Amino acid sequence: MQLANPNLDGLSSFMTFLLSLIQLLAINWKVLLIASFVIWSVTVFTRRGKQLKECPSLLAPPAQGSSCQAPLNDSDIPPIYHRPHSQISDKPTPSKSSSAQKNLIVKVGQKKEHRVKPPYDAFLVLDVEATCEEGTGFQWPNEIIEWPVCLMRWKDKSNLVGTTCQLEIVDEFRSFVKPTWRPQLSQFCMDLTGITQAQVNSAPNFQKVLKMFARFLTDHGLIDPKSGRPIQRFCWCSDGPFDVRDFVVKQCFISKAPMPPWLKGDVLDVRRIVSVWAVSSGNPETTTKLPARSHIRSLNIPQQLQALGLPAFQGRLHSGIDDTRNIARVMTELARRGVRLEPNTSINPNRRWNWMGKSGEVLEHTL
Repeated sequence: MQLANPNLDGLSSFMTFLLSLIQLLAINWKVLLIASFVIWSVTVFTRRGKQLKECPSLLAPPAQGSSCQAPLNDSDIPPIYHRPHSQISDKPTPSKSSSAQKNLIVKVGQKKEHRVKPPYDAFLVLDVEATCEEGTGFQWPNEIIEWPVCLMRWKDKSNLVGTTCQLEIVDEFRSFVKPTWRPQLSQFCMDLTGITQAQVNSAPNFQKVLKMFARFLTDHGLIDPKSGRPIQRFCWCSDGPFDVRDFVVKQCFISKAPMPPWLKGDVLDVRRIVSVWAVSSGNPETTTKLPARSHIRSLNIPQQLQALGLPAFQGRLHSGIDDTRNIARVMTELARRGVRLEPNTSINPNRRWNWMGKSGEVLEHTL
């Protein structure tokens, strides 16, 4: 009697199973293909869900410690400032030495700066001086006799991050202006402003000053030299709404000069911002819009400096250029504290007073 070889029996069984499997695959290949696709889809969507959990959106800020990084470009700049936030991490980075990073953290901590994304590239701080007589107010046909402007730009803006907190004066423009309706200054006006009759007599008229200042803006790349339209984002700033809302609109009428496109638009009223900020105990989250029927105290320039803890007024009060420089000091401190710097006062270039006649005519009998 011959015994069966167990190895041959196992091989025969395996071959039988393999042939059955091949036959099954040949008959049901469509079903197997669909099953494979379903398994692959589940795997892909599971991995995608895990990625979205770690980084919900490229437009949302990544969580601390996450590897998700959203790209930044000019389109990311919002119409208003973001809430101030720190750009300094407590964790050491291999790209910098620990001592260098420690010095950087100490420096920022001492200054208490709030870095924000600025909606404007430059600020034009303006504080005009105008003709006046004792006892007259803002309803009188004042004529501009000094046009001083401080051009401010961001000192530490980073193209990669787009945040900043340091404003500085990069240039100044100043010109006296010759009045035409009443060219003789009152003694009250000269005592108040420190401007002499000789200075305005030798000065250009308002139309000429506008052309001179337009060249200043062109040289700094702020406006198009042909159209006069802004080609950079800049904002006018003044102590109160009076300079553009009252004096500029009046002067354009008296001089028969249309308001140029680079002067139109809303204005940042620095006095309004500081007055609200003082009431809110320096909270940068507080809105710069005054509530209805508000009794918030209006702070002049020396009081604004005091409210912000800055040294006293520098120069001569009611000198246009000195007022402008001190307003710029206030702007610098507001930027350092992360306060939003954006227009808050509407200007109507077509505003009219009852003394306005036809084509620049001043109706004397209404005064």
